[in-house]
Amino acid sequence: MSALGNIIKKEIKELLTPATFLPIIVMAILFGSIGTSMGGIQDELEEKPVIGYICEDTSFIASIVTSTLDNKSEVVFNSTDIADKQKGLDEVTEQDGVALIIIKQNFTRDILNDTHGKFEVYWIMRGAGLLDSLSSEVLEGLLYAINREISIILIEDNTTVNASVALWPSQRIDTTYYKGRELTGLSPSTIAGMLSSQSMLIPIVIMMIIIMSGGIVISSMALEKENKTLETLLTLPVKRTSIVTGKIVAAALIGLILAVIYMFGMSFYFQGFQITDGLNLADYGLVLTSAEYLLMGVSLFIALIAALALCMLLGTFAKNYKSAQTLTFPVTMLALIPMFVTMFTDFETLPMAAKGFVFAIPFSHPMMASRALLFNDYLLVIGGILYSTIFTIVIIFIVVRIFNTDRLLTGSTSKWGRFFKKKF
Repeated sequence: MSALGNIIKKEIKELLTPATFLPIIVMAILFGSIGTSMGGIQDELEEKPVIGYICEDTSFIASIVTSTLDNKSEVVFNSTDIADKQKGLDEVTEQDGVALIIIKQNFTRDILNDTHGKFEVYWIMRGAGLLDSLSSEVLEGLLYAINREISIILIEDNTTVNASVALWPSQRIDTTYYKGRELTGLSPSTIAGMLSSQSMLIPIVIMMIIIMSGGIVISSMALEKENKTLETLLTLPVKRTSIVTGKIVAAALIGLILAVIYMFGMSFYFQGFQITDGLNLADYGLVLTSAEYLLMGVSLFIALIAALALCMLLGTFAKNYKSAQTLTFPVTMLALIPMFVTMFTDFETLPMAAKGFVFAIPFSHPMMASRALLFNDYLLVIGGILYSTIFTIVIIFIVVRIFNTDRLLTGSTSKWGRFFKKKF
């Protein structure tokens, strides 16, 4: 029993390290934060949407629409004159509202004459993420409820309106303003759905590339240390800069090959879940040019190089292959954060502090590039490429400096080694 107890104590002592618990703690914090954010969705769904409306019709069916809007939304602008349309849009935009609704002049008469009553909805869209579209979804539900209420009144009053109009009395004409573009015939939920394939596929693919390629670099460094081949390599008459660059470029090329394979498979996977009602981004001029694809490719490649440089920096602290497995965690976390951000929200709608944090992660830029380029936001993409390039150069410089010292072979500096031995 004593021998068994000693073995158990030994194994527990080896496993009971910060490298074992830190990843789990950070993951718990990350998913706890996501859970808290998702929990707040219910509160936001219960908030009244901020809107404005112009009602040109004073008849009783139109009054049902306006009274419902007054009771179940926060109205910041109302008028009876269509000439106030721009004024209403400006007021709703200034108040961070969702939309300006225009009830057409013959709304009631058209319904009673067996024609769908028309109202126009001018949406103010600020982001294409899941959390950004909550307020517009609330208004969508309210408009549906208004339509249902009109339908009930028509049926209860035994009007002579035909069944198709009685069951669905109104016709909505959508126009969405998003990132300087006027998209006629589209609501925010439709636009978000059209962009969903990119907002989900690209971040996941980039995250997987970074994790796989980064793992290759760190494991390679650890195996070379373990097999003593790194010592031999460092004794050769080769510049340390060439060694570092060669390792990074080779891993990057492998990563890009993996990216093509992975993206090919994932694209088919997500196509099976998409329902776009025949709508296509190209129908609205939302397509990338050859130059924009090139920019996106450059952004991806620079981000991959930055990730590999960071992984190589972490790999210098790996003493063996076993310890290398935990060193991929920091890079994985840095890839997960922008992935979740781009899925659930838009960069422009983030608080300033969160913007700075996301921008500082070089892997976030190719994840945001496709959406930014679709709406001609070249400044964000080019700025991200420049930042990632500077980040990469700095990390490579640090790695080369480490390659010129004996820290590479020891796995840590003597100072940090003594610190961890003392503490753990």
